[in-house]
Amino acid sequence: MPVRVPLKICIASDSHDRADPLRAAAQAAARAGATALIHCGDVIGTNTLRPLEALALTAHVVHGNNLGDPLALARLAAASAGRLHYHGAEVELVLAGRRIYVTHFPHQAHGMACTGEYDLVCCGHSHAAAMTQQPNIRGERTWLVNPGTVAGIGGAPATWILGDLERMSFEIHTL
Repeated sequence: MPVRVPLKICIASDSHDRADPLRAAAQAAARAGATALIHCGDVIGTNTLRPLEALALTAHVVHGNNLGDPLALARLAAASAGRLHYHGAEVELVLAGRRIYVTHFPHQAHGMACTGEYDLVCCGHSHAAAMTQQPNIRGERTWLVNPGTVAGIGGAPATWILGDLERMSFEIHTL
């Protein structure tokens, strides 16, 4: 069976140990053609990620400032047959030929977007969904995307982002 290159991705963050909204976002993204999920931190526990095992998405996860149990997250990833990748605090990815940097923290993401080394920089933490094209030192623009909080923490709406890496387009979705 040929390997599917992820052209569409689900970008989520700040699930804060709430599996149901993360699963709902992942399911909606999969129905829209997404083959990968990027989680920008504050997952907290493995039970948040376990429902993703039933979906045909490859998940990439960083931990954020609410660490939960990093050892349990690493063990779950190791046992996932390549479906879940736990990267620690940050990660550089290449999906569909696009260079992607993922962190939890907006200030770090902003700095990395300014380098011009990435096509897409993803972050979380603020619980506020935002998408901007950040000018970088190469005289170009880098997409800087924060999906907000998929769990609707602190009165914020429950949001996630569907990204199309072929077109480099991004849409905020509300649960």
